[in-house]
Amino acid sequence: MDKKRFDQKVKQLFAEHNKLIERKNTPAGQGNGVFHRYKYPVLTAKHTPVFWRYDLNYETNPHLMERLGINCVFNPGAIEFDGKICLIARVEGADRKSFFAVAESKTGIDGFKFRDYPIVMPETAEPETNVYDMRVVKHEDGWIYGLFCSESKDPNAPGGDLSSAVAQCGIARTKDLQNWQRLADLKTPSPQQRNVVLHPEFIDGKYAFYTRPQEGFIEAGSGGGIGWGLSDTMQNAAIDEETIVDDRRYHTIKEAKNGLGPAPIKTHAGWLHLAHGVRACAAGLRYVLYAFLTKLDQPDKITHQPGGYLLAPQGDERIGDVSNVVFSNGWVTRQNGRLFIYYASSDTRCHVAATTVDTLLDYVMNTPADPLRSFASVQQRNALIEKSLAAMKSLRIDS
Repeated sequence: MDKKRFDQKVKQLFAEHNKLIERKNTPAGQGNGVFHRYKYPVLTAKHTPVFWRYDLNYETNPHLMERLGINCVFNPGAIEFDGKICLIARVEGADRKSFFAVAESKTGIDGFKFRDYPIVMPETAEPETNVYDMRVVKHEDGWIYGLFCSESKDPNAPGGDLSSAVAQCGIARTKDLQNWQRLADLKTPSPQQRNVVLHPEFIDGKYAFYTRPQEGFIEAGSGGGIGWGLSDTMQNAAIDEETIVDDRRYHTIKEAKNGLGPAPIKTHAGWLHLAHGVRACAAGLRYVLYAFLTKLDQPDKITHQPGGYLLAPQGDERIGDVSNVVFSNGWVTRQNGRLFIYYASSDTRCHVAATTVDTLLDYVMNTPADPLRSFASVQQRNALIEKSLAAMKSLRIDS
């Protein structure tokens, strides 16, 4: 194409991108009383800046091709910083390599715009192949920490096996979300650690971690569950002993594996947690989100855990690179008590669900636990039906 047509197409690219960024988001339906979804995803591959993907120089790209494509944007960490909600998103290029980038919004539900450059995450002495799924937390020691998966090819895999991998917990810290100091990877007794979360406060003067010990990269093996361990330092963080906070259970939403999502929220009733649970089904692995509460003085001791999932993939959320999945490693509370849960669907795009801390506490503390048997489950539901029918009668509502 000639230079005039090239310039017109460049301007059109930016106009379409700005229209996407400026699009207002609205609640999708009335919700279920616990939270409500929003109509549009908050981040997608198309939200990434045009100049991340296109060479905008006519001399070197006269056909205006995407030179470095973006496949998807998902699994963001989240934090409120300088008056804005910042998502530290996992951005995956067309080459399958993931990197981190900060997208900022004033509202938390729309208008997310990426900073001009992605995060340049320093490497350790033994560089990993891929990094992803950062949990970001402001610790009481004054640093903002990012804990993420550091993935490399399994050096012990048989020849020709190019799928076996080793996952460890990478650690970095920052003051501005842009310049990061890389620390040594976390050391634990477990061979695989894909989902590790830092507790925001010291416990007995030590740094506390929620882990997800696994024997294999995909399979939990004979163990699994959400673990707990302490370290004297973050400079060379090491956990000598892992104990299980929340284990896997047969024929539940967390039968195959489970892990903590973002760092827990401190409330008057205890620490509020969001986690992912995984089970196998005919379509593969199904990921959902669930919540629970732990003691204020013992964050590793569960006091309340509702049965079933809090949020599961619906509609278009079920479609993507890894279908039938929702995953969260970021949420933000506002001063007014509003709570934004940022979650990805099918490893492809990012969404937001809105609630309040008080509402989620009500859900966690007053929703019955999983009775673990069909017979008990029916009894539990019949008790609800009987109570609700009585309420309908007093309101003169016909069924």
